[in-house]
Amino acid sequence: MNEKELTKKSKFLSLVLRHKPEEIGLTLDDNGWANVKELCRLIHITNLDLDEIVDKNNKKRFEYNEHKDKIRACQGHSVEVDLKLEPKYPPAILYHGTSDAFVDAIKKEGLKPQSRNHVHLAVDKETAIKVGQRHGGKTIILVIKAEEYHKDGAEFYLSNNGVWLTKEVPYKYIGFGY
Repeated sequence: MNEKELTKKSKFLSLVLRHKPEEIGLTLDDNGWANVKELCRLIHITNLDLDEIVDKNNKKRFEYNEHKDKIRACQGHSVEVDLKLEPKYPPAILYHGTSDAFVDAIKKEGLKPQSRNHVHLAVDKETAIKVGQRHGGKTIILVIKAEEYHKDGAEFYLSNNGVWLTKEVPYKYIGFGY
């Protein structure tokens, strides 16, 4: 598969495994897993094509189960799934990249998951910058006082691809970077 095809198929896989499995008649179980054979049949790809999409995805968005007969997105769902992630003690500081267009709303409401199940946070500014650039406008880096928020009762989860997740982040735990 060339790079363009790989990107297109990866984006479509994200769509069906994270947001709209019904668009192709796919069923996810309660933990977000889809049957690999069914998925390949529905989107007209081979298991080798699926392996290539999973292996070459730079964000490691997808994972197989131990038998490689099920696949799911690691995080980013808007459909209700339970990834069975255990709460973790977060680093003192995490980061979130966004656009300057959203700053006023964040100052009023904090960080909300919007259409997703969790707010996504990064351990480094570089990753947050890349995420923030996708939104257009000037990229703003939010500095999240994760440890303090956790001590005040918030739960944090670490997805299998290294993204930190939490339900929301109130404004008092947010600092504004550059």
